[in-house]
Formats: sequence, structure tokens, C-alpha cells
Amino acid sequence: MTMAGQPDRAVTDPVGLITDLVSDVEKQLSAETIRAVVTAVAGGRAKSRQLAKALETRPAVLSDGRSPAPRAIGDLLIELRKAGASATVSPVCAECGKKLRTLQRKGRDWYCGVCGQETAECTACGNVRRVGFRDRKGLPRCKMCPDTDDRDPVTVVHELIATIAPGANRDVVAEALRRTAPHRPHYRQRVVWALEENPRLLTREGYRAPHRAILKFVDLLHEAGVAGIVRPACPRCQRVVRIDKPLDGQRVCRNCIAKSRIEQCVRCGARREPATRDDQGRPLCPNCLITDPANAEVCISCRERRRVQTRTPEGPQRPNCCPLPIVVCSICGRTAPGMLSKLTGLPRCRGCFQRQARCTACGRVRGVHSGTADAPVCGPCTEPDTELWHPCPTCGQAERLRAPGPCRRCTLRQRLHELLADGTGAIPPKLQPLHDALASTERTATAMRWLAGGIVATVLSDLGSGRRPLTHRALDELPEGKVVEHIRSVLVATDVLPARDEQMVRLERHVKDLVASHVTIEGRKILHRYATWHLLRRLRRRSRGKEITHYQLTVARQHLRAAVYLLDWLEGQNLTLVTCRQSHLERWMTSDDIRLRREAGHFVRWTLAQKITRDLSFPAERWNGPTQPMDDEARWATARRLLHDHTLKPEDRLAGLLLLLYAQWPAAISRLTVKDVEERDGTVRIRLGAVPVELPEPVAQLALQQVEVRRSHAVLGRTDSPWLFPGGQPGRPISAWAMGERLRNLGIRLAEARSTALFQLATELPAAVLARTLGLDITVAVKWQRAAAGDWAAYAAEVSDRTSTQE
Repeated sequence: MTMAGQPDRAVTDPVGLITDLVSDVEKQLSAETIRAVVTAVAGGRAKSRQLAKALETRPAVLSDGRSPAPRAIGDLLIELRKAGASATVSPVCAECGKKLRTLQRKGRDWYCGVCGQETAECTACGNVRRVGFRDRKGLPRCKMCPDTDDRDPVTVVHELIATIAPGANRDVVAEALRRTAPHRPHYRQRVVWALEENPRLLTREGYRAPHRAILKFVDLLHEAGVAGIVRPACPRCQRVVRIDKPLDGQRVCRNCIAKSRIEQCVRCGARREPATRDDQGRPLCPNCLITDPANAEVCISCRERRRVQTRTPEGPQRPNCCPLPIVVCSICGRTAPGMLSKLTGLPRCRGCFQRQARCTACGRVRGVHSGTADAPVCGPCTEPDTELWHPCPTCGQAERLRAPGPCRRCTLRQRLHELLADGTGAIPPKLQPLHDALASTERTATAMRWLAGGIVATVLSDLGSGRRPLTHRALDELPEGKVVEHIRSVLVATDVLPARDEQMVRLERHVKDLVASHVTIEGRKILHRYATWHLLRRLRRRSRGKEITHYQLTVARQHLRAAVYLLDWLEGQNLTLVTCRQSHLERWMTSDDIRLRREAGHFVRWTLAQKITRDLSFPAERWNGPTQPMDDEARWATARRLLHDHTLKPEDRLAGLLLLLYAQWPAAISRLTVKDVEERDGTVRIRLGAVPVELPEPVAQLALQQVEVRRSHAVLGRTDSPWLFPGGQPGRPISAWAMGERLRNLGIRLAEARSTALFQLATELPAAVLARTLGLDITVAVKWQRAAAGDWAAYAAEVSDRTSTQE
């Protein structure tokens, strides 16, 4: 054996291993012929490896043709004999030894047509014979006792459908039944029997179909417009998608099948549907399968052994070796990597594909699809290529239809009607704004993906049918997660639900859970009093009816957790707040496991003010200036890069400059609105505090550009959002965390850069001007001025003297 001692070759080069094994036995055929036969039979990577390992384990099957063995070996033997092999034999029947031209299998054994047939007791005559048919109940019958039915199947089905839709056309029903199983009349008869036994399979209960063809029949009737026929939803996720996978006596979708097969990957620990199994039968997830070094192949471009991205006729290619073709852009005229436009069929470079500009036809800022670099034209204003685009059969709008049927927007409207309609088939008036907003969204593909993901379809279907009330409280009963929060934001953005302070609701829920989880009754009372009548009350007073920020939520949580840590420590020492003395408190303050020390001091001072404790001292920490190192040169170097580097995103450049030049936190930047940017008499100002600040060029141009082209990634993403930096949820700005991540990706150290900018501004401006222009509290501005050693007392006195003199 040439492959002895090389077991890994079955993984790295299965086709070569099989070719060598066959060549050792078969001398009549050339190596090229054998390799061609092996390549045709082996198929994909998994099948070829299985075939190689089986032949390596038992190469004698090439000479005796006996099972047990995988089917692929039998197919290989048959194809080798067809190619003219003489030493290798055909597969033989495991029972009678007859040479086979075709295979019938039971388990891992091969049988001929006589030995391989199933025998059972006929339910009609009682004789034990070969099974020739199955009756309408699925029981075996011999060929002498067929389950005959002389009725016309079309007539039977049409009568059933007429009870649901009296005006159903018989020819439409007949054509749908014929297309269900074109060449299998007996299978069509099984469909008729099943529908006759349970007519509700045609109306929402198709997931109980005993035969997969029933689902196809329902789809054909629904596409033909037969009234009363309802496509069944998946019984697990409630999505109206293809459900042909059997699970626990029901038909479910592919996603639910995958969820039912979830196992823990033995390599990374992820819980996913296994993509394959190792030699010991243990599950491996898709990611571990792809990244397994054994699955790497030699790229034909770089000749490196890497993960395969695509396969070409010449061989495999890695991800970085699959460049776009070089084209001459029909818009800008550059010769650059690009692709053909799906709208016009003309080449378009990557830069023009990502570019947004003001359309010369309609004046709106949209993606460029045609025209020239100086006179761009957006997609709706572009005249499509008549050879690529055809009118939609439903709405008549010209679309590039990839398959027969309605366009994407009509498909979206149909899907929305299926989800939001009540029992009468009408959409409730309260949900009509949601339907109109989603049906008119600019991104139909995004909306379809959103409706198909997670529990979105289930929630919307429950709201439409009335199974779930249309209230915030009803949504609060669902499992917490980003999907539910996104559904809520869509309902609020379309005015279906009233707006509420989600951060405050999240904090109240956190307070309730944390207080309820405390071990002692006295501790729960104190925590409830501290959280409800101090933390939450102070937050509501400071917010003044506005939504609290994520930073305020985080600070309140830290104060509450600090109180819990102190109470837990006292409980462990058999102490309470009443019996705690200064020595106990200092022992805790100097211990190694102390956490949130400053926040705990806030709690202790509150207990003193409420006379819960006595004789305790926990002084507050005074801020004496920034502690981070400040590098003004690095700050200006980063600012110059953002001012002149046009390869960066304009919104990232603007946000970074607001931090570096005007000391704005990501939380403040994210909550800027388009009304905060003012253009008057050729001057651009931005309102960061009570008094707007004039922006210099090119910062002013970046701000105006962001007002024009801003766009969120939400399903209702439009350019009319009130926020300067829209977020991923409709009607919401980008989160402070996401804004901070984008700035960190630019190489900006947030705290250090802001401290440096604010320190420099505090040396140049009075505290009052600093507070009014940058939106700071006056006490904070005074502290920064003192830290920067800016002496503005004389300036204030001089201004006062000048005012008195003028009077």
C-alpha cells in the first residue's frame, strides 16, 4: 500500500489517495482516467473524505465488491467497470452474490432487486408478500390488493375547496393538483386522501400535512389567488415560510430544525447546529469546520494554503484573492475595480457604488446610479435598461425581477398583510401606520429580512390578531433582548405606541430585581428607600422631563450596587447599618475586596442624612483636575488628520472634531439634532450649549453634509430623522457606546483627548463663556478653569468697571 503510514492524507488529499489505492489494484486504466472517474464520483469534500477513509480502511472491497461499505464505494466500482476496468469488480448482492449494475441498500449492505425488496403482511389479504403499495392509512399491501379509488381526484378536491371558496375555478384546482406531482398520479391520490381526511390542511393547519406535496399544493392555490386558502406558518416560530421538514409529527421551517439540532461544539463550546463531526462522532460547529487547518487548500492566486472563499474552474481561491474585475466606470470614467449595475447593466466602480450626492433630477441626496461625476442621478430617476427590467405583474412598476412573480415591494406588502391582518382579513386601524411605514420603506430587502428574523413575525402576528395587547406592558412580558427593543422602537417611531423613557424603565426594572434579590428584609427596605426616593427621584428632577442618558443609567446602577456591596459585607460581619461604627467602616474601606468606593461613600452620607446611621464619616473626594496625561501635540495631529483625510467617513470626521476641538463627550455628540446646526448669512453654527458656536471650514462643510446625507441602518432608515447621527433603531440616535467605538477606531483616546481640549479651552475662556458655549454646568466650568490656572477674576472685574463707566 502506497499510503501506509499516512492516515492524514484522507483529509488533505482524498482524491489523490483514492486514485493511488485504485491504481494499485487496477493496471488496465491510466492514472488520469482513474482520477477523472474518482473526481466525478467523489463529489464534495465530505463525501470524498468518507470515501477515502473507507477505502483506506478496507481496500479489499475493490477486489471482492462486498459490503458493508458506503454507497459511494458501490458507485465508484460501477463507474470504474463502465470505464473499462478489469481488476476491480462490480458490487455484489450481500445475500445472493449477484453482480449489480444498480444499488439498493439496507443500512450499509447492497442488495439486488429481488433480495432487497421489503416483505410484510398485507392488510387486505393477510399474506406475507413483498410490499407493492401503501394504502391511505400508510399500511402495507401486496401488488394483488391495491387500494383503489374510482373517484376523480380533481372533483373530490374541488368539492373540498368549494366549501372554503365557493367561487374556486375547477381548472385552476386541476392545474395545481397536476403540478403538485406531475408524473406520479398515485402520489396525487395520496394528497387527495389526506385533504379529504383533514380539510383544515388548506386553512392554516398545513403544518400537520402527512405528505410534503400538500404544502406545494397549498402554495400553488395561494399563488393562483384562490380565496380562503392560507399558507401555513411554522408552528414553532410562526413565520410564513417554507415548512417541509418533519419534526415531532409537524412540518417546520429550516431554522427551527437547526435549533432542534443544537449541540455544543467540542472545540469552541458554541451551541449551534453541527456542520460535521470529528473522528469520534463529536459535533463541530460551522465556524470550526471552516477554520480547521485540515480544510485549507492551496489558493491558485497566491499559492498559499488558506481557507477557501470561492471555487473557480481553475481551482480554489482564498478571500483576499477574489478581487473585483477592473472596469471603466460609466459615471466617473475611472478604470478601477467595480461591477455591473443591476439597474442599468453598465459598469460602476466601487467609489461610485458607495457615493451619495444630490441628484440633478429630483434634488434629493441619494446613492448615485447613473449620470456623470458632475451631474449624478439617483436610482428612482435613472431610466432602467429595458432588457433587464420588466413590469411587476401585480403593481406594474418596472423592476429587475429575478424570478417569476411580484416585485419585492409587492411581496413585502403581501407579507405585512399576512402578519398584521386580524380574523376578518383586515388590518386593525391602530396598526395601519405601521403597515404604511414598512410598506413604503426605501429598503424593501432590509424590511423583508427584519420580518423574517427572530420573533418579529410572531410578535407582529400576535398584535394583529389581538392575541397580544398593543401596549408597552405586553411587550415587557416578552424575553428581554435587542430584537424586542427594536420592535418597540419601530412601533414608537410609527406612532403605534406612545414614546417612553426606556432608560428609566430599564433602571426601574433593575432596581426592582436587585432589591428583591437581597437576603435580608431590613436590607431590602433600605435599598428600596435609597433607590426610589433618592436615586430615581434625583434623576427625574435633573432630567426635567427629558430622557435620561446611558451614562446617568450607569451611574445610578453603580450607586445601587455599591450600597449592595456594603450591606452584604456588613451582613457577613453580623453587623447592620445601625450597629456599624467608624472602625468597621474603615476596616471595609481598607480591605482588598472593596469595590465602588466613591459610590459607597454617597450611600453612607445618605444614611447619615436620613438618620439611619450615626457617628460615621465618609468624606467626599474633591476633584483637583484631570489625572490622565495630556498631549496637546497629539491632539492637534489627530485633528489635522480628520480635517484633511477624505478617505475617512465624513460623519466620523465630524464627530472626532467635535470631541477634539470642542471637548464634547460621545454621549453629547450622539444626541445632537439637525436643528442644532444653523446656516445663516453664509455662516454655520452648531448649538452645543445655550449659545451656538461658529464652525470654521472645513468643519462647517462636514456638518452641512451630515445634515444632508445622514441615514440610519434601521428598517425604517430615512433621511428625515431629527438626529444628526441616527442610530440602528428607528427614531433613535446612535448610542453613546457606538459613537465612542467609532471614535476609538479612529485612534482617539476619548478621556485623554477631551481633558486636553477642555483644559486648553479653560485657559482661554472665562468659566461663564465655557459653560454657555459647550453645555457645561457652571460649577464644572469653574473647576476646570481653576485646574487650568486661568485667572479670570481680573477680567470679570474689568468688565464690571467698564459697564459702570458706561452707565
